Amino acid sequence: MKMRQLYVLLLLVLTVSCNEKYEAKGTLVFNKVLVNSKENPQTIESETPVFSWEVNAEGFNKSQSAYQILVASAEDKLNNNEGDIWNSSKIKSTQSAHVKFEGEALEALKKYFWKVKIWDEKGTSSRWSDVQTFEMGLMNEANWGEAKWITLNKDTRTSEYRFRDYKTGRMDKPVPVEGFPASYFRKELNVEKDIENGQVYICGLGYYELFLNGEKVGDHVLDPAPSNYDKQAYYVNYDITDDLKFGKNAFGINLGNGFYGQNISWKNDPESDRDLAFGPPTVRCLVKLKFADGSESDFYTDASWKESTGPIVFNNIYGGDTYDARFEIGDWTTEDYNDSDWGNAKEASPKIKKFSAQQIPPIKKLQELEPQNVFKGADGEWIVDFGQNIAGWIKLNVKEKEGQFIEVITTEALLTDGSDIFLGSTGGGANGMPQIYEYICKGSELESWEPKFSYHGFRFAKVKGVSTKPDANMIKAVLVATDIQETGSFSSSDELLNKMHSISKWTIVDNIHGIPEDCPHREKCGWLGDAHAFCEYALYNYDMYDFYKKYMDDIRTQMRPTKGYNNPEIKFQVPTMIAPGKRTSTYAKIDWGVATMYLPWYNYKFYGDDDIVLEYYDAMKGLTDFYLNYKGENGIMQDGMGDWCPPRWDRRLNPSAMECDPIISANAYFYDVLGIMERFAKMNNDTDYELKMKQEKEALKTAFNKEFLVEIPGTKYKWYQSQTATVQALQFGIVPENEVDNVVNGLVHDIVAVKGGHHSTGIHGNRYIYTVLSNYGKADLAYDILTTPEFPSQTYVMNSGFTTWPERQFVWEDMEGPTNSLNHPMHTGFATYFYESLGGIQTSTENAGFKEFVVNPQFPSQLTSTTVEVPTPYGTIHNAWKFENNTFKMNLKVPFNTKAKLVLSQEELESLVINGKSFADAKSEYNLEIEENSNVIIGSGDYEITYSKS
Repeated sequence: MKMRQLYVLLLLVLTVSCNEKYEAKGTLVFNKVLVNSKENPQTIESETPVFSWEVNAEGFNKSQSAYQILVASAEDKLNNNEGDIWNSSKIKSTQSAHVKFEGEALEALKKYFWKVKIWDEKGTSSRWSDVQTFEMGLMNEANWGEAKWITLNKDTRTSEYRFRDYKTGRMDKPVPVEGFPASYFRKELNVEKDIENGQVYICGLGYYELFLNGEKVGDHVLDPAPSNYDKQAYYVNYDITDDLKFGKNAFGINLGNGFYGQNISWKNDPESDRDLAFGPPTVRCLVKLKFADGSESDFYTDASWKESTGPIVFNNIYGGDTYDARFEIGDWTTEDYNDSDWGNAKEASPKIKKFSAQQIPPIKKLQELEPQNVFKGADGEWIVDFGQNIAGWIKLNVKEKEGQFIEVITTEALLTDGSDIFLGSTGGGANGMPQIYEYICKGSELESWEPKFSYHGFRFAKVKGVSTKPDANMIKAVLVATDIQETGSFSSSDELLNKMHSISKWTIVDNIHGIPEDCPHREKCGWLGDAHAFCEYALYNYDMYDFYKKYMDDIRTQMRPTKGYNNPEIKFQVPTMIAPGKRTSTYAKIDWGVATMYLPWYNYKFYGDDDIVLEYYDAMKGLTDFYLNYKGENGIMQDGMGDWCPPRWDRRLNPSAMECDPIISANAYFYDVLGIMERFAKMNNDTDYELKMKQEKEALKTAFNKEFLVEIPGTKYKWYQSQTATVQALQFGIVPENEVDNVVNGLVHDIVAVKGGHHSTGIHGNRYIYTVLSNYGKADLAYDILTTPEFPSQTYVMNSGFTTWPERQFVWEDMEGPTNSLNHPMHTGFATYFYESLGGIQTSTENAGFKEFVVNPQFPSQLTSTTVEVPTPYGTIHNAWKFENNTFKMNLKVPFNTKAKLVLSQEELESLVINGKSFADAKSEYNLEIEENSNVIIGSGDYEITYSKS
């Protein structure tokens, strides 16, 4: 009997061992498991969250055939495979990204547990993923309980430095302004029981910082993200379980103006002569406590909180902070602080329709930069060069006498002769306030300070009032921006291109502060045209999944009733040129307003999540109808802003330098958008509108070619009267098939014979010109106009010493100093070419989100290698190629559950070798498919691909 038991036991061990070996050989390993594109998110508010998983799988041509998701209210239930909230059962589907929740209603403030398993293409199942969690936010107003909005009751500032000079270009002399004061609130909480969990929820109308027991809570700065506060505001959640202690706990809130209390700049802007503040800064805070004994308690802001002003005697998002250290108020965020001379906060009732949990990454201090050069300017004051144009602030460590006034003026540029700083590019004359930080010493030993409630765009700082030469111990620059994660990468054999890529990334990071800005100094505005110009490049490089969803809400809440053009009796909801904020400008012209359609389209293309399309469809549809109401008798929409900032263009001094008629470029965009709306209508089962979009698109194509396609005198070529319009027509498929060669040659003729090997494009044309030339066999010319050192070109800009892309294309050495912004991300759109052409990776639009993608590097002869990594919901696509002796060698990683299409000519296909196997052998080995005679469809896996390049 014992021998039999021993035999059975041995057989069991051998069976388990064999199974483990079998499972290890064909392992499906979960790399990431996400809810709403986040790992274990702490505060979500969507009632139908989406689930995604990224899998690593050995072998080739591996895919998913089914999945099962379990969501439970408790971890022990999930461990028993009980999904009391949702058990999807086994669903036959290849979908592994953005699977919509279909379970029981989710409750506010509840924590849920979930896991997933999948089956591969052969029906073999994975193990269950590790248990993951997600927590719901407050969800609605009722869950804020008794928490009140509080604001400062009394302005007690007495510092003579609380005033700043305000003067726009239209004013004869400056006037003193002080703005709303920074406010300080505090209250103590006595904890008498063991705490199991503590959560704080805080919504600042204006920027806030939260403190607990003398320490700042979290690492966010300039929180929360700006919005149309009267329509939508955001709160932030922190877990403070480990920060609370038994006994007394002191909470403190420091509150600044941000964009909510911005009541100074732009008041004399001719487009907006009213007060642009939403109101004085206001805050609401709720602390929810769960105790070990099962009881719960709330602690919250109300009129019982104490208030004061303090050493921040001035703060403005454009002008900067002034800190008078003589008015410091001690350790006001600690327990037992004597606040007997503080007043009581005032309860407020701000007008807000909706506020919800902030889903985009917070703004953080990302990097510190040390001085690269320090020298004296023409006036004898010290100038510090940090070597890189950034957005952020300065950090000071000084030791001076009491009352010593230190002024730091931040700028992007020097005078052309290098003798002093140049203020012209940061635009104090536009918003009325130059970028200045002020610090008044208290006269102790070493004093350290950095701002809280403003950020500037700068590379240089003039430092006044210090007794010693500035060095890295005295001053640093701090990069401050939304903490978008860099997920993509590009590098090549050409250092010029690598440097352009670096400059492009710097320009984007400097201009992401909760919204896609036009610049980080003069305006800090979310211009819609700028936003769609650089969107695709941003998506290749960064995780922007939530960012553009948030910005679409800014656009939607910015919409205003607007009369029709052909029929003024009809009212449309139309965004303004800028979103969000009260400096709204006019209604959004076509080429700016199409951001309303492009941003959802690009987000859908890159992530494959249709939520953004479904949520904003009605708004997009209404705006499309608004622009159709601009149709003239010739079938052309009579509206447009223009190809912004082409070479030498100045709308006042040299308007004729805009080569492309605004009507033409706007209609080219609109043609593309009509196709997008046709696709969106189909996704929304709106068959009537789908047909309407198809018909409108065909009609516009006919009208566009009739009106704008012309012969170029003295040649046999044609074009659309400018480089930009011609590039757009080729990119969007407007050119009649029988005219494509003539139009391509017409574009080349203008670049080479007329413009001497240079582009003449602004932001609309420059986004596509290098990609279009590469697509039509002119990759060498694309490289030439990109890298020529003579004006105008990107290389000329780099050789002029810029570390971010400037707004204008001017001959800089001919100027006193470089005017207009030197940090404008709308000019980074061209760098999409690095990924879509040089790297050759683009998503299929039919199977978006890189579920299927195209591999088709188009590169100049000057380039010998390129490596790109493209993040996708399924994993990272890696493509590294080299070209030597007419042989193209590519190392390509295709993620699990995706397919790639290699675009090849017939000659290239015949020489194709995959992982050392001829195409004939590889076709059988890897189950390859042939499409369109020579294109090869391959499944997941790591491939070494070579062929003779035709």
